[in-house]
Amino acid sequence: MSLNKEQFLQAYRTMRTIRDFEYRVSDEFGKGNIPGFLHLYAGQEAIATGMCMNLDDDDYIVSTHRGHGHCIAKGGDVGGMMKEIMAKQGGSCAGKGGSMHIAAVEKGMLGANAIVGGGPPLIVGAALSAKTLGTDRVGVSFTGDGGSNQGTTFEAMNLAVVLKLPAIFMFENNGYGEGTAAGYAVGSKDIASRAAGFGMPALKVDGADIFATYETCKKAVKHCRSGKGPIAIEASITRFRGHFEGDAQAYRGKNEVKRLMKELDCLKIAADNAIKKKLVTKAALTKIDKEIAVFINEAAEAALAAPGPDVSELLTDVYSSAY
Repeated sequence: MSLNKEQFLQAYRTMRTIRDFEYRVSDEFGKGNIPGFLHLYAGQEAIATGMCMNLDDDDYIVSTHRGHGHCIAKGGDVGGMMKEIMAKQGGSCAGKGGSMHIAAVEKGMLGANAIVGGGPPLIVGAALSAKTLGTDRVGVSFTGDGGSNQGTTFEAMNLAVVLKLPAIFMFENNGYGEGTAAGYAVGSKDIASRAAGFGMPALKVDGADIFATYETCKKAVKHCRSGKGPIAIEASITRFRGHFEGDAQAYRGKNEVKRLMKELDCLKIAADNAIKKKLVTKAALTKIDKEIAVFINEAAEAALAAPGPDVSELLTDVYSSAY
């Protein structure tokens, strides 16, 4: 196994935090405590965790509309995120950005992005700055299988190869771009090989396996830090919830979600493998589960009790006065 005991416990804690966070915001959304749309990352936790464990605060990531997991994995403040999603004072974007603009710039998480395929061009810019300044920073764009079909993504990959930038294009293939199956919408049937066609190495990994994902991401980060240019990863996974909260998922087969939740639960797979290999004990993981449950509940209760942004702040953080 590529993760030692301490690293695995860190990975499990992060994955559990993401899972419990998502389920709690889903519950609060159902109660009417969260405005706007909500796109949950539940089921995909191993991908964000495996990648971000290989990154430093100075490295950059750009997310999608499904950004909570990426933000948490990159070290974002969970309490601030909860307040942000509930549109409260103390939120990570002052309670005015919401779920699809969740960010932790101080941790290198440059923001979620409601534009499908909007992340890759941004991370090319971040990677270009790293190369221009002579740092060893890398940039990672998380993109779904739907976003993998966008022209912006193609142009970003091509430019990253041309300029030999330290950019990682992480494609989270969860099987559906909104309600369209990837098997239909991705003409090549293989996102990794299509990325390789732009002239970069491309890897594939089981996104439900935290050990394999961590190791694959480690190779990709090392590739970029050593000045070898961009690299792509296609991580196969499923999402446990709809494209958005309230999505009836009529496009999915009968009992498909229930079956995949049993077969591809990255938390259960991680726990079973680690316990089987005697890397950790079940008691240690149960202890983490209990701690995270308390942590998420406290964050949610604090957010529920917080006031909303004052009307005097309506026009702040909207326009830049720097120029």
